[in-house]
Amino acid sequence: MGVSVDHRTFVITRDLPGGTGHAFRFWSDHRLKRLWSACHPDWQVTEDHFDFRMGGSERLIWRTPSGTEHAMLAHYLDISPRQRIVYAYAMRSGERSISSSLVTVEFTGAAGGTIMTFTEQAVFNDARDGDFRESGTGVGFERLREVMAASLMRGAASAE
Repeated sequence: MGVSVDHRTFVITRDLPGGTGHAFRFWSDHRLKRLWSACHPDWQVTEDHFDFRMGGSERLIWRTPSGTEHAMLAHYLDISPRQRIVYAYAMRSGERSISSSLVTVEFTGAAGGTIMTFTEQAVFNDARDGDFRESGTGVGFERLREVMAASLMRGAASAE
């Protein structure tokens, strides 16, 4: 009897305000990343570790109102400031593994902004989780765009 998994690759591209340095900071700075990457405001964060460097890691653990623990465990494999981030990560819900992924985030300068290309190569234990992840990632990147634009309006981060 075989094991059924869902292999998929998806690519999401976004035009972001500001230069590549501005976009990169919203991935590399712990405080700035949490401004856009927190997707469940009713979940309690029980652990938040962020060590953004090649060989570093990120670990987020949340507890839902019903008590279920969810985790995102990432390892940074390659970082080229203002250009590229490559990381591997796993997601779990309780004791159940949801997915394992390899992600590349690329930043390309464009007139008046940055083109961010996010490529995720993933293995999901349930295809429904893959559908949810892909759409949820896109929603998160809309929050990223909004938070970056707001920071430029406030002058809180340089546009370079």
